[in-house]
Amino acid sequence: MKNRTKLIIVAAAVAGTAAIPVVAGAGGGADGREIDTPIAGSDLDLATKVALDHLGQGRVTATEVGDEESYYEVEVTLDNGNQVDVQLDERFNVVGTEEDATDSED
Repeated sequence: MKNRTKLIIVAAAVAGTAAIPVVAGAGGGADGREIDTPIAGSDLDLATKVALDHLGQGRVTATEVGDEESYYEVEVTLDNGNQVDVQLDERFNVVGTEEDATDSED
């Protein structure tokens, strides 16, 4: 009986250890994609103001800290429905913009 108990304890420990990389993955979601961290608090307020002032129109529809192109990314939907990503550095300076590709069905 002692050997069976030890086997169960070892099996549980191994199973728990095997699950650690899944739980502690580097920001990945259940489907393996990276999870975006939105801008929050006063940083969100400032990033929103800078992006909208830069573009002169639109509304913020998404944000991200630590984007692959810049420190902050602010996605803005323009009045015509197009989306533009405004890239900001850590001091909230605009370092680039990129219009998201739109799919047209002709």
